[in-house]
Amino acid sequence: MTWWVWILLGLVLLLIEVAVPGGIILLFFGVAAMVVGVLVGAGAGGPVWLQWLSFSVLSVVSLLALRGPILRRLEKSAGPDEKVDTLVGEPVLVILDMAPGAEGKAELRGTSWTAHNLGDRLLSRGETCIVERVQGLKLFVRAR
Repeated sequence: MTWWVWILLGLVLLLIEVAVPGGIILLFFGVAAMVVGVLVGAGAGGPVWLQWLSFSVLSVVSLLALRGPILRRLEKSAGPDEKVDTLVGEPVLVILDMAPGAEGKAELRGTSWTAHNLGDRLLSRGETCIVERVQGLKLFVRAR
């Protein structure tokens, strides 16, 4: 194959990688195709069967060797995800009165949540309480 076909194939694979959400796989195939294109352009590509073999080996070896470290580095640079469990201990504002053991509504970080009163007294509207635990989209709260 000619050098420009390999470069074009590499660019197409890289564009697909960018356009389709996934786990960084086509990146390695695109880069390998471009490397083979550069080799063919420099006259070191060899016959077509050797070009395809080089493309395959480069793709698979780089995928196996580099994908894991790249994904780990990307996860670190993205910062820690804010998990729902981190809401434990946060203050919430009661929106609807909640009898002991009953459900109502509470506001946390500007969002209305379903809340369950774990305490033994009525939580009145406007009162601030504390998140004890989170289960799905429900907050379990107790008076301060």
